[in-house]
Amino acid sequence: MNRNGPLALAFHALVIAFMLAPLVVVCLVAFTPENTLTLPTTSFSLRWFRAVFEHPDFMQSFWNSLWLALGSATLSTLLAVPAGLAITRHRFAGREFLNGLFLSPLIIPHLVLGVALLRLFALVGGSGSFGFLVFAHALIVTPYALRLVVAALVGFDRSAEQAAASLGAGHFTVFRRITLPMILPGVTGGWMLAFINSFDEVTMSIFVTAPSTVTLPVRMYMYATESIDPLMAAVSALMVGVTALAMVLLDRAYGLDRVLVGRR
Repeated sequence: MNRNGPLALAFHALVIAFMLAPLVVVCLVAFTPENTLTLPTTSFSLRWFRAVFEHPDFMQSFWNSLWLALGSATLSTLLAVPAGLAITRHRFAGREFLNGLFLSPLIIPHLVLGVALLRLFALVGGSGSFGFLVFAHALIVTPYALRLVVAALVGFDRSAEQAAASLGAGHFTVFRRITLPMILPGVTGGWMLAFINSFDEVTMSIFVTAPSTVTLPVRMYMYATESIDPLMAAVSALMVGVTALAMVLLDRAYGLDRVLVGRR
């Protein structure tokens, strides 16, 4: 029985429009030729997009964010895959504790994590280090990768693995040739979510970045404290475009429906 009547559909449409309206407004303002945040605009211009690419601080911060997101997403996925296998396939003392430990960054405010990591890095002499920054971001994005890996492994049909093992294949061969290809949509989706969350992270990054490792969201925050102009809208529109492009590529490669359920 279909319960989505006209009123329900209208309500859902209003909710979606309410959520997307700020993004649409920001993207439209980014094309204004004026010096202020103006909408409606008299004409459309790429002036502020050119200003972004000609701004050395924003470009350096963009590359910092890109390499940071790539590194932290990859590290979190490398941790999430074996952790997901252990949690879903084995019963051992501390299993629930391990699962809760990996997911705990989801419930701890990033402000608290930022202050704690700032103190930790100061004690070990890692303040301002890009490697420690990758570790910090991997800490907060690992839960996203882990949840999709676990979703891919739950209900996983192990008959193919058992058949390969009975024919003499080793554990690593079974994982590389059978297990990993079958859970690849979940692993890829987890990596993508980790990448997006790392790229957009600002609260914790404010505490652990150094002048040479300022990320793009932190740069935007610092710029917004001094002035508000369409340059901020242009940077925001580019970030929205990068995120949308990543989701489209993921959908074309694996299909978002398969990624979300973690199966082919």
